[in-house]
Amino acid sequence: MCRSIKTLRPPAMPEEATEDEMRAAALQYVRKVSGFRAPAAHNQEVFDRAVEAVTRATADLLEGLEIRGGTRRAS
Repeated sequence: MCRSIKTLRPPAMPEEATEDEMRAAALQYVRKVSGFRAPAAHNQEVFDRAVEAVTRATADLLEGLEIRGGTRRAS
């Protein structure tokens, strides 16, 4: 769907994804879904809330994933 969103879990990334990397992926997702690169002023608040919600969901997902071999990401 969004080719500019990169995989944020090991082994694709050698280190744990940063908050900035998760937010960048969330921003790309919200842009794609909404169809807006930059929302109009009257949509900015809901756009920003969506980015924050997707960022939190991404962090929760990455923290909960079990990587092959039974190891879990360190938090």
